[in-house]
Amino acid sequence: MLKQRVITALVLMAILLPALLYPSPVPFAVVALVMMAAAAWEWGRLNGLGQGASVALGLLCLAACGASWSAGWLQRPLFGLWIAGGAAWVLGGAALLRAGVAGWPRIPRALRLAGGLAALWLAWLAVAQARTIGINFLLSVLTLVWAADTFAYFAGRSFGLRFTKGKLAPSISPGKSWEGVWGGMAGVVLLACVWVWLDNSRGAAVPSFYTLLARAGWWLLLLGAVFMAAMSVVGDLVESLVKRSAGAKDSSQLLPGHGGVLDRIDALLPTLPLALMLSHLASFSA
Repeated sequence: MLKQRVITALVLMAILLPALLYPSPVPFAVVALVMMAAAAWEWGRLNGLGQGASVALGLLCLAACGASWSAGWLQRPLFGLWIAGGAAWVLGGAALLRAGVAGWPRIPRALRLAGGLAALWLAWLAVAQARTIGINFLLSVLTLVWAADTFAYFAGRSFGLRFTKGKLAPSISPGKSWEGVWGGMAGVVLLACVWVWLDNSRGAAVPSFYTLLARAGWWLLLLGAVFMAAMSVVGDLVESLVKRSAGAKDSSQLLPGHGGVLDRIDALLPTLPLALMLSHLASFSA
């Protein structure tokens, strides 16, 4: 299993890194597009569609992303879209977690499929636009999720249930604790402060997500970092809820040793559009 995980990780790095570092944002947008289409296929299977219908859902995701790309949306501010998408994630995520695993099958399947497709399309649009803004900006958003997950893991292992009596969401993801969430938030705040210092010290040509928030005020940087860390947990829990409802351990086996594409991007689905939303808000406040 370890060898399989390492090989898969190396293959992914060999594809993603050249696409990310290429002078044009086009290769990375294409790679991200393929990943979102694969995630849409997984979403269809998790929601009871057959192989053919799931493939059709993946192609529909591909078409939606391609249409917005050809319409020039990667170069447009789309502030209203980011607000709408962010609000949908905050309100919808809270409603889904409140309803729990039992509440998911009660939502009409057509609505579940449409909601998942919209979330994947919005995330692709956000990640492609983030790469268009600049590598420094994109990496600062991506590493936010990785830092939150890493710090949450070690904080949960070290301090889980020491300060609270109950776990975060035992019926959805039994391994998560409130201490892990707080550790993840602390890790993101630390990452944000270090990134702002690095941007300022080396005179970054393209500001990071954190620097954009800091320019509007350190209060916004701290609140934004904590909020984004919290929403990364929401994305993770929502996908866990769907998998538990479907009786699946992983979203698929497309990435040997790592599960499926959705398993790797679940926390990014809410944080990517929210990062664009907060960045635009910060630019208005600066």
